[in-house]
Amino acid sequence: MKIHEYQARQLLTDHGIAVPPAEVVRSADEAVAAYRKFAAAGQSFCVVKAQVYAGGRGKAGFVKLVKTEAEARDAATFMLTNRMVSIQTGPEGVPVSVLLVAPGVDIAKEYYVGIVLDRGRNTAVLIASAEGGMDIEEVAAKHPEKVFKEPLHPTLGLLPYQATEIAFKLGFEGKRVREVAGVLTNLAKAFYATDASLVEINPLVVTKDDRLIALDAKFNFDDNALFKHPELEAMRDESQLNALDVRAEKAKLSYIALDGNIGCLVNGAGLAMATMDIIKFHGGDPANFLDVGGGVTPEGAREAFSILMSDPKVKGILVNIFGGIAKCDLIAEALISAGKSLGFKVPVVVRLEGTNSEIARKLIADAQKDLPQIRPANDLTDAAEKIVAAVK
Repeated sequence: MKIHEYQARQLLTDHGIAVPPAEVVRSADEAVAAYRKFAAAGQSFCVVKAQVYAGGRGKAGFVKLVKTEAEARDAATFMLTNRMVSIQTGPEGVPVSVLLVAPGVDIAKEYYVGIVLDRGRNTAVLIASAEGGMDIEEVAAKHPEKVFKEPLHPTLGLLPYQATEIAFKLGFEGKRVREVAGVLTNLAKAFYATDASLVEINPLVVTKDDRLIALDAKFNFDDNALFKHPELEAMRDESQLNALDVRAEKAKLSYIALDGNIGCLVNGAGLAMATMDIIKFHGGDPANFLDVGGGVTPEGAREAFSILMSDPKVKGILVNIFGGIAKCDLIAEALISAGKSLGFKVPVVVRLEGTNSEIARKLIADAQKDLPQIRPANDLTDAAEKIVAAVK
């Protein structure tokens, strides 16, 4: 799960990391009022930043420096009335409904610090670089010697000597070393306290008046741990998510949209991957990964069908269910019920194997009188060939 920058800033503040003041606004009038407040305090310029679940805001024109009330209004109006399109959003872009207005900062030096999960080491790793303000991936690719990595202890977190060593490697000296080490230690505490999968401060800056502050922040959280953090789950902005993804999550279905046109309804992640592979093998393109789980219920199958048929890209659906805990005949009845209530507007090929599969196949065959779009398959190869042919 992702959150907005203004929410990430608050989490940094809660863990003792200094961030500059800012105002969260949702209209052009509020943006002007925020600018006026900072200008009255002697600030010569401000920055208006779109709050979205994607990077590349600056290059897309959704981070703007403003020096007058009119510029603040124009920037806010533009951002709130246009979808942001960047390399991370795809051509459809994302909507903008929240902005952050912050006083400008005179930067002397920028740094990058972050913590991510390293699956090769089976632990979290601190990543730091004196090349802040840039894409860390680009720095790592072109200048790997400028990126420092320090694995965190799985139970003790970032140890004091590690934080101090990284501060020295970043080029800090004197009393500033202890201050930077404190920021790194607190960032590690925030990482573990929130069950994050990624935290970033980019950039961490030293200002021209010699302050150390976090200008931008990012948190991603482990979805499997959110049940422990209702306060974090409440931060989710569903407007930034695909509507079908939200529906699937609420129905406790594992769903990932893809670019193809053959919808997949499968129980079990491994079987779902195999189903996608065999569709590709026979010349088709899967429109999604959809795992309804080993204990799929009729209600879950019906909602899964509704989600698939809500996707305009889907021109055919392949149902591949292995009946174990979930009996094939109950799944067949659920599919038939879904077809009668929702209406199958595209071909639906059904392969059911396992407990009560023979009964299920007869139910599907008998249902063809009322649901001509439904087609039984003998095995997975037969199912893939039939749905690819039907779509083509």
